[in-house]
Amino acid sequence: MTNILTGRQPVLEALKSGNALEKVFILFGTHGSAIQQIRRLARQRGVPVGEVDKERFKSISDDPAAQGVAAVVGVKTYVDVEEILSVAKERGESPFLLVLDEIEDPHNLGALIRTAECAGVHGVIIPKHHSASVNQTVAKTSAGAALHLPVARVTNIVQTLESLKEAGCWIVGTDMAGDRRYDAVDLNGPIVIVVGSEGRGMRRLVKEKCDFLVTIPMYGRIGSLNASVAGALVLYEAARKRVKPGTQT
Repeated sequence: MTNILTGRQPVLEALKSGNALEKVFILFGTHGSAIQQIRRLARQRGVPVGEVDKERFKSISDDPAAQGVAAVVGVKTYVDVEEILSVAKERGESPFLLVLDEIEDPHNLGALIRTAECAGVHGVIIPKHHSASVNQTVAKTSAGAALHLPVARVTNIVQTLESLKEAGCWIVGTDMAGDRRYDAVDLNGPIVIVVGSEGRGMRRLVKEKCDFLVTIPMYGRIGSLNASVAGALVLYEAARKRVKPGTQT
């Protein structure tokens, strides 16, 4: 069941304290200084704000003390990209990251996070907009992995990839039109694997930031794999090549 926080002051305090909020809903026509503060803080933290009518608001919360404000509380506290890189450093390993470009299906997001955790990925990066957030569905689908693996939400995936390249990472994108097989590329060392959205794949600017575009051969009549399956294949190919001598495979 979705956890809903209601009331102007509770929502305002949640925004101030940095608690994970997925979205804030404001009843249409609700005004006041607290509402202005909520809008400002939500904008600063990248939390979407939606204005809804009475019927929609009541479907979200029927709390008579809601004061025209309700927020969906997330189940995940997000981290900075730098914190993910520090995880790799603390383990004495080269960075191994997964970037998900607008994965909107929470089941796919959960499956990818679960695979990433099992493959030894240090952290996952998702965009703040046009992406599923780490909610209860994602947590359940990932078998709890989403609550343990560091996840960063960023405003701009392209700029984030540029920063990771400057930090010494190689960017490997999964793409049906890739010019190399996924198992024919050196996936050892500091790498970032990028998986595009369901159906559309990676956006053009994201694709342009990749050092390599890899493809998975198709032998049947269907031309592509589900995003979570394609991501799993590439992640485990990377994990296989990153296995340390003497480690069981």
